[in-house]
Amino acid sequence: MQKQENSFSHILFNILIPVLILNKGHKYGLDPKAALVIALSFPLFFTLKSLIKSKKVDFISLLGLLNVLISGVLTLLTLGGIWFAIKEAAFPLLIGCFVLGSSFSKSPFFQSLFLNPATFDVEKVENKLDTEQKKQDFFLLMKKLTQLLSLSFLLSAFLNFVLAIKIFTPLSEALTEAQKQELLNEQLSQMTLYSMGVILVPSMVFLGALLFYSFKKINELTGLTTDDLLKK
Repeated sequence: MQKQENSFSHILFNILIPVLILNKGHKYGLDPKAALVIALSFPLFFTLKSLIKSKKVDFISLLGLLNVLISGVLTLLTLGGIWFAIKEAAFPLLIGCFVLGSSFSKSPFFQSLFLNPATFDVEKVENKLDTEQKKQDFFLLMKKLTQLLSLSFLLSAFLNFVLAIKIFTPLSEALTEAQKQELLNEQLSQMTLYSMGVILVPSMVFLGALLFYSFKKINELTGLTTDDLLKK
């Protein structure tokens, strides 16, 4: 139940409320710049709250926070088109580089996801890795899975860029600053909303396939089934 509430809160604060404010704010007499600041304050607050609650700062969370702030700055400066496309592609690309880089370290990113005591029965896995060869094979599997995971962020970067180019069209010089701001707010809300279907869904399918592959390989290595791996 708690997980469902967290998922709903994530969608509510990061997508639904900002989209409504950016799209409808001007209809209720809200200044376009004020609407932008208020809309972005919700994902900003949600991200900061999550960071404080987890009591740790990680690279990906910081990038997410930076993403929100840069979106606000670009919109306030009424910069559109290619600048947003570059920004939207840059963040998943940076995360992908971080994930790929971790595969060459002693702690591949996928291993930190998989060996999570809250979700997986880590003790069972460790008990099955009872030889040095099995431990080495498991590490190499985590390294390979981490590299495959980085491809999902590369896919997101490409889809982000294409979607942003389509949405953030050049702003006409004939428009006033207020009109440009209002148009950018609407474009930003479209990007936030459409990215759910165009970017999130393919990424989730990719991740689902990767998890299926990981369970299959771990079963071959340890003999543990999916039911054995998942914590009851």
